[in-house]
Formats: sequence, structure tokens, C-alpha cells
Amino acid sequence: MDKVAKRNQKWALAILAFFVVISVSTFAYNEYYIYLSVYLWFGLIYGLCLQYGRFCFSSAFRDLFAVGVVRMAVGITIAIALFALVAALVTASGLSTFHPAPSSIHAVIAGAIFGAGMVFAGGCASGSLYKSGEGNMNAMLVVLSISVTQALFVGVGGWTNKLVPESWHHSALEKGLPASINVTDGWMDQYLAGYVWDQPVTTFAKMMGWVNDSFLGAFMGNFIIGVVLPSALLLALVYYIWSRKPYIRKQVKLGKTNITFVDHIKGYWSMLVASKRTAIAGLILGVAAGLHMLVLQGVRVKFGVKNAGTLLERMGFDFGLSVNGTVFDPGYWYVTTQEAQWVGWMIQKLGFENMDNIFFGYVNGIPNPAINPADWMSIATIGGAAIMALLYKEFKFKKPTLELATWAIIGGILMGIGARLALGCNIGAFFVRVANGDPSGWLFGIGMVPGAYITVKFFNWWTDRQMKKQLSASGL
Repeated sequence: MDKVAKRNQKWALAILAFFVVISVSTFAYNEYYIYLSVYLWFGLIYGLCLQYGRFCFSSAFRDLFAVGVVRMAVGITIAIALFALVAALVTASGLSTFHPAPSSIHAVIAGAIFGAGMVFAGGCASGSLYKSGEGNMNAMLVVLSISVTQALFVGVGGWTNKLVPESWHHSALEKGLPASINVTDGWMDQYLAGYVWDQPVTTFAKMMGWVNDSFLGAFMGNFIIGVVLPSALLLALVYYIWSRKPYIRKQVKLGKTNITFVDHIKGYWSMLVASKRTAIAGLILGVAAGLHMLVLQGVRVKFGVKNAGTLLERMGFDFGLSVNGTVFDPGYWYVTTQEAQWVGWMIQKLGFENMDNIFFGYVNGIPNPAINPADWMSIATIGGAAIMALLYKEFKFKKPTLELATWAIIGGILMGIGARLALGCNIGAFFVRVANGDPSGWLFGIGMVPGAYITVKFFNWWTDRQMKKQLSASGL
């Protein structure tokens, strides 16, 4: 083993030891900290898998639309299907922490904005987190841009109130929100309370007339109808458009002239197993995401709580709790909201009121990042990615160029806006919702496709334009 490998191993072990010490020492101080450690260790698993499989939704769309490479799109679909299977088991047992989101055209629009943003940034929300763990400073800039944008966007008011439809305004007032939430002076607040909250909340199981946590509803409704069938159709479409012709050409070169249906089945299968790293990462991600819900619900039952805000209050950490005594505690894998809380907490500490809006003041709160459960998950995700990158000699501090930094900021802003409009990112609004039979997840995914496609085409044009300029400048 060379010196670099030994050094990297030591750093990887040091990061792992740090998380072990945090978990053990905090649990010794107060057993309630095990709740936060659940988020920490699943976050570590997510980081390990994301880096190992190079999982990035931006890469999936970019590779597919730009060069016809299907590996990442296939890996993500496999991960969703496996997560859905475990999620169905958890749901049928009555221990699921998942709650579906409102479904309407807003999810499609938000998905388009987010899809464009992740291609601009060169990484989605989860992809930027794991790339930050690799030492990619451009990815760190993306995470920062997403976080700041969200924290500012949720409190936007002033002239934007003129853009609020009267129906939203009146509907928001009818909700009877606490006086501390200034719902009449915030576009985002009136959008949420006056429009989004009025949209239907359902699952594929309920749409079929079945009870969500019944065996029939969880497996036939949410898993088979909501995930397996559309995923199989999606993968068949990917094979037909992008993989079929290369596979046929390969068979012809091998001397086979009559391509049968059975051959196409073999080609379809070869597409699914094309990348072992991606397939393995997808397998573990899917199972871990499902188990995360089960384990956290078990801890909630143990402590007799429905939200971590109750535990924080019991421990004396009442600063930053929402008016309902809650904090952001999704109960499953999530990415963007906790990063917005970092910035929201700092804004409040600087003396600016940031708890009079729905996002922070009514729902998610802004607890100290040191005792925020979801924050532990994000930090551990970065740490897990760093461990895997070190072990595979893929860790390196990479400074962005001015051009890449500009795209990163633009992309982060768009992803931040898209995430807040959809109440989640590529993980919370797509991956988790689709896997749990929530139709709003597919709507968000449908929106991401044209957003990413148009931006990929823009970058193709931009690259050609830059190359022509360089060739012209060199006199060629």
C-alpha cells in the first residue's frame, strides 16, 4: 500500500471515529440524542452510497440528453424501485413516517425550474452534497447558493404581494394562522397557505380506493401501480430510444443478423446491470432509505413523540422551535430544507426577524444546527462521501473557475426556488415521494425532464459558441 493510500485511510478512519465519538458522547449525556444519531448514521450511509455510485440526478439527465449514456438514469430508477419495495413493507406494518404532498401543476413547474438549475450547477442537491465531501469547492458553492436562496425566498414580500391572486390571499386568511405568522405580507406564504395547501393530497393506493397502510394499498397500489409499472415503462422507453441501437450494432458486429424479441430482453437486462458500482449503490440506497423510516418511527414510539421539537424542548433547547413547537423532522431522507435552516438560524442570530413566515415560523423552525436532527444527516452525508472518496483516492480540493462558479450560483438559485415551490428537491420532492406512491413525485419528475433538456441544449450551444470563439481567436 502506497503512502497516499495509507494517509487517506487514516483520514477516513478519523472521520468515522469523529462520528462515533459524537454519537457515544451525546448519548451518554442524554439518551434523547439517539434520535439525532439515527439521522447521522443513515446520512453517513447515504454519503457512502452517493459517492460510490456517483449518484447525481443532474448527471443522469446530462448524460442521457447530451451523449446518450443511460447508466445513471437506470441506477436511479433501480434505487427508487428498491426503496419502494422496502417502503411498502414499512407502510403495510403501519410504521411509515412518510406523508404525501399536495399534487397539482405547481409540482411540474417547480420541477422544471429545479431541473434547469441542477444542470446549470453541474449537480443536484444530493449530488452537490456528496461532491462537497470529495473536496469539490464548486459543489460547496452550489450548496451555499441553494441554502441562501431558500432562506431568503421563503420570506419574500413587499412588491411581490402585488403578484398574489385574490383567491390565494383570501384562502390564506381563512386558514386562521397564528398572529405571529404575517401571512398577508409574503408571496411565498400566500402561495403555500392560499394555493398549495388547497390541492389534493393522495397516494396511488387511495386513488384506487384502498387503505394506504393495508397490504393491498401498500403493495398493489403504491408499489406495483405507483412505482413498478411506471418505472418499467420508463426503462423500456430509455432502452428503446438510447440503448437499443447500440445493442443491435454490437450484436451485428458479433455476426448476429436476426435480432429477436428475446435478444432485446437480453439487451434490456444488460442495460440494467451495465455499471456494478451504480447498481450496488442503488441497491443499498433503496434499502437504507426504507429502513430509515422504520428505525426512526421506532425511536419516536420509544420516546412517545411525533416530532423532534418535543425532544429538544425536553432537553432545554427551545430557541428556534416553530409556533407549533416543531422543527424540521421528515422521518426519512431529505436534503435541502435543513440547509435553508442553517442560513435562517444565522439571519435570526444577526437580529433580523425570520420566524414570521410559514416555512420557518409555522412548520420547520430554526434550531441551532448543532442540535438539529436533519443537519446531522447532511453533515454525515458529506462525511460519508469524504470517507469513500478518500478510500478510492478520489478526494481532491478543486477550485472552480469564474465561469463554473457563475453557473453554480445561478443553478443554486434556481434549485433553491424550485425546491421551495415544490416543498422538496430531487430527493424529497421526487425520489422519496415516488417511492412511497405519491403522484406529486412523478409530477415533479415530469417537470425536471424539460427543464434539464432545455438547459442541456443551452450548454451544447454555449460550448460550440465558445469553441468557435477560441478557434477564431487562434486564426484557425
